[in-house]
Amino acid sequence: MRVLLVEDDQTARGLIVKSLIETGHLVEQAEDERQALLHAGSADFDVIILDRVLPDSVDGLHVLTTLRKMGNTTPVLLLSALSDVEDKVAGLKAGADDYMTKPFSFAELLARLEALTRRNRTTAQPPTHLDVGDLAIDLLSRTVHRAGQKIDLQPREFRLLEFLMRHAGKVVTRAMLLEGVWDYHFDPQTNVIDVHISRLRQKIDKPFEHPMLQTVRNAGYMLACEIVPRLP
Repeated sequence: MRVLLVEDDQTARGLIVKSLIETGHLVEQAEDERQALLHAGSADFDVIILDRVLPDSVDGLHVLTTLRKMGNTTPVLLLSALSDVEDKVAGLKAGADDYMTKPFSFAELLARLEALTRRNRTTAQPPTHLDVGDLAIDLLSRTVHRAGQKIDLQPREFRLLEFLMRHAGKVVTRAMLLEGVWDYHFDPQTNVIDVHISRLRQKIDKPFEHPMLQTVRNAGYMLACEIVPRLP
């Protein structure tokens, strides 16, 4: 089992990591929101253990909702010292698959992790909808809406948008687009990406107040997870 542990308490993190490794599992660690999103976006995990309280007063629920908006469906076990029913309900509604209060026994933690991964293997289905901000894509009907307004895309534009939405909040390079959208395993030195990005912007950004498709200089492109005001 490959586990991402998001926990800022060094002592607690060390104990959990040691116990998981001793029971034969692979563990990657994150101490804050930035590291958590970076790890979750760059590798596949069987399960994520997420602490409710992170540095700088960041609520782990914010990390959780961001992951779900990015299309990340990895099972999440939320750890918290908050034991009220209202807190548990809030965690589950935010997208957690399980909720465990501190203190806890490692035997129970391991059992819950194994149950989550087992459940995920037997019931996981590929997503049919992707949502980033007010932009929504239906992979079955091949339709796109932003702020409730339907947007008509050509097949290649749809594939490009789907790829960007699956990597929302992360920089996507030309090489990634060429391989993921055009099935090129080399750079044919064409402006096909620039042309399609420009067309896509005209459709998903220009008619709306806030742009989402950003150019990252000398790096590539990124579809913003959060809508930001258009620069004057």
